[in-house]
Amino acid sequence: MPQQNRIIFSFLLLLNLFSTCIEAKEKIPSKEKITFLAKEACQYMKEDKFEKSLVKSRIALHYAIAIKDDNLIATIYNTIGANFDEMSEFDKAFFYYNKGLVYANKTKNYQLRNWLYNNLGNIYCFDKKQYEKGIFYYKKALEYSTKIKDSSQIVFTKLNITWAYFDIGRFDNGYPYLQFINKHHKKYGDESTIVALNMLNGMYYGHKMEREKANLFFKNAIRLGNKGQEKSDLSFSHLEYSKFLLKNGQYQQAYENLATYNTISAELNNEEKLKKVNVAGINLELDQYKREIDNIEAKYQTSQQVLIERQYKNKQISVIIIASLILIIILFYFFFQNTRLKQNNKLKDIQSKIQENIINASINGQETERKKIASFLHDNISALLSSAGLHLTVFTSQNQTPAQEIVKTKVLLKEAHDKVRDLSHELMPTLLARFGLFYALEDLCEKNSNSAIDFIYTSTLPTKIRYNEDFEMKMYFIVSELLNNITKHSQAKKGTVTIREHNESIHIHIHDNGKGFDTDKFEIIEGFGLNQTRSRINNLQGNLTINSKLNSGTSISILVPVVH
Repeated sequence: MPQQNRIIFSFLLLLNLFSTCIEAKEKIPSKEKITFLAKEACQYMKEDKFEKSLVKSRIALHYAIAIKDDNLIATIYNTIGANFDEMSEFDKAFFYYNKGLVYANKTKNYQLRNWLYNNLGNIYCFDKKQYEKGIFYYKKALEYSTKIKDSSQIVFTKLNITWAYFDIGRFDNGYPYLQFINKHHKKYGDESTIVALNMLNGMYYGHKMEREKANLFFKNAIRLGNKGQEKSDLSFSHLEYSKFLLKNGQYQQAYENLATYNTISAELNNEEKLKKVNVAGINLELDQYKREIDNIEAKYQTSQQVLIERQYKNKQISVIIIASLILIIILFYFFFQNTRLKQNNKLKDIQSKIQENIINASINGQETERKKIASFLHDNISALLSSAGLHLTVFTSQNQTPAQEIVKTKVLLKEAHDKVRDLSHELMPTLLARFGLFYALEDLCEKNSNSAIDFIYTSTLPTKIRYNEDFEMKMYFIVSELLNNITKHSQAKKGTVTIREHNESIHIHIHDNGKGFDTDKFEIIEGFGLNQTRSRINNLQGNLTINSKLNSGTSISILVPVVH
């Protein structure tokens, strides 16, 4: 956003500057030069050089207004609107597209009118969510693309209309347009719309309950999306496929596709910023250390060469001086090696911190998605299932002998509701959200206890104490992961979880009487799960200590500053 604000500020500054220039007499360039300026602005926009594009656009617009060329004015307004559209400044884009349309309607440039109506339709449908207006503008665009017989633009516009109708559930209205696209896309379409076309076919056949066809089209959309560069169409394909799978009771696959949609959406929002920060930072550090090492090596090689030359020139130097020189060389060598080792260690530390930051970013993303999905399941899906069950209950109460299918449907709805509720609680435990960390940990010990292993929970702190919500969630999943490791790998019969607070830090001690392991080989056996746990604790400015011996159990101590 700071970059976009800077561009907008520069653009507004130029508006004032060129408004002042209008009052002064100046030489107006030819129409050909103004057209060239407008094309330059459009090219800069395609290269994502928005600031340069807006500057060129404003200069071209000033001259186009001076020569009163409606076609040029409309074209430049469209370019300005497209710049703001690319920067997600949709209100500004909407304003300039409308201004462009005013001038375009004074011309016979039907292709430009088609572009502007399509752009305005996109904003109405996908930003303002005013689908009826959006569809109206798409149909106006279709009129002009039909007049100029632009087959590829006709296919593209009908694809937009289909998407808009399907997005609001009006499949019968959108299907004639989909039929046309299916018939003509191979000849007039392009690779940028093939993913969306497969997704729309999947949505239609999913609506018609033709599961095999819907599955085939959704999978084609995802397969083609993974090969292409347009991640937004791929993310929507996963979202719509998730809705279809959920509708058909395939909850696991629905969840997986919803998770993939969330992941791709997060990548689309964050990958540019992360790429700039992380890659630039890493390259800067590596270049800095490489320069330092090269300088030291150059100095060392120069000193070595001087010493060799002196040895050749001074053959009659006494044995004591030669020994001294050799000693100096050895000391210098060790000093150089020590310096290089320190620099290599620094570089490794930086790489380790970068890796840890990546892991922490991944963990934070997972926890955020847990909360979102749990909230979505609890507040939306669970509520819908409950409502459906209630309606069936009212129906069966009014009919003395309800149909067997109705009874079975009630049972299936209740089972689905229970599964959604259990999944929601598994993603974000209710006890943790409502009553806090200590209630949740005590319940966690009880849930993990069974006939094979018994977990005993002990705490010196009142269970009603609450900490920061994010802190409680991180600590809960850390302990949950450690208990899960004990259950899977330790072969223990008994485990204990002891909690106390000291000097504004929470101390959690976890012990089991399992088979243990050799801590000398800890680095070798340490897995990604334990790496994640260590990274979580480091991110909380805490410490993790592990003590274990073969056949003597394992003790894990966690000390983390409290976040109230």
